[in-house]
Amino acid sequence: MQVKRGSHKWIWLVILLLAAAGGYFLLRPKPIQVESALVTRGPMMVTVEEEGETRIHDHFVISAPVAGRLLRIELDAGDSVKAGQVVARIVPAPIEPRQRAELVAQLGAAKAATREAQAQAERAQSEYEQSSRDRSRSEKLAASGVISREALEQSQTKETTARKALDAARQRLDAVKGQEAAAGARLLEAERGGASSVIVPVKSPLNGRVLRLFEQSERVVTSGTPLLDLGYSPQLEVVTDVLSTEAVKVHAGDPVLLEGWGGAKPIRARVRLVEPSGFTKISALGIEEQRVNVIIDFVDPPGPLGDAYRVEAHIVVWQKDDAVKLPVSALFRHGDSWAVFTIENGRAHLLGVQIGHRNASEAEVLGGIAVGKPLILHPTNEIREGIRVEPQ
Repeated sequence: MQVKRGSHKWIWLVILLLAAAGGYFLLRPKPIQVESALVTRGPMMVTVEEEGETRIHDHFVISAPVAGRLLRIELDAGDSVKAGQVVARIVPAPIEPRQRAELVAQLGAAKAATREAQAQAERAQSEYEQSSRDRSRSEKLAASGVISREALEQSQTKETTARKALDAARQRLDAVKGQEAAAGARLLEAERGGASSVIVPVKSPLNGRVLRLFEQSERVVTSGTPLLDLGYSPQLEVVTDVLSTEAVKVHAGDPVLLEGWGGAKPIRARVRLVEPSGFTKISALGIEEQRVNVIIDFVDPPGPLGDAYRVEAHIVVWQKDDAVKLPVSALFRHGDSWAVFTIENGRAHLLGVQIGHRNASEAEVLGGIAVGKPLILHPTNEIREGIRVEPQ
């Protein structure tokens, strides 16, 4: 059987096409290996994260009420104390002649001021009584038509002015009497302190614990010297300073998770107060930052935490149980909006999306993409519309 000459051309044409197709498939670029993830739905939260420190809510720094010799304090840090318990004793220093002369002079000046104020008050009393009599006569004369209405009003105004002057004089007299009493008390206390047998007890104002001892050994102290720090342990709180730009997002009542405190589980807490004033703080990089203190109360028991313990505070400023979300690593800017690369039929497809809240790892999707769509993570400059990709 003979093969027609024209059929040879078709055979060679098919062979060439098959060879071209095979060469294309052999020589075409391989798909780019990419990391991928899906658009999902689930719980999401946005937090402000900063390091914080625990502290006792009620601190009392007990100071020396008088100058003198501090006797050894028989307490240690961590000891419990009760309200009214003597926590320190001071033998007052004897008063110096110069100090006594000053106190005597102050008392004398206070007594002189009292006498002067007493005389002014008596004078004001006499002037008020006289103006009251003048007003009474003026009312009778005005009723008879002897004096004008204007003269009557002048006498009434004079009485009112005299009464106000009397009130002011009496108030000044009370004030200088108080100053005289205070000066006398200071002199009496100083003279009593001159006796070496007198010991001034320093008492605790609350039931609590000794947090720190500033002074323990016996030595001479001046008035106002800090002796020990007391606190009420159950009232433990956390203070953390955040950037002022983050503080405006935090509100009283926001939930907080405390981590990094040494335990296996986070401790629940809640924001009690965002302080109304900020302060300047130098960062580790030497940059001035405006920061604001946020005060946090425990919801769960603080457990073994004590005063000045380090924690990591995660303040929840937004959360949603069924948010549509995608990994932040899939996002990039495309013009003035956000975009992602999806994977469709083995090829990259550029898609614009609308983004809401974001945290360090996830972003809330408001529109532009559906749940379940595969995304390319960390898209490089090689990724472009229509290029072949292969998820790892």
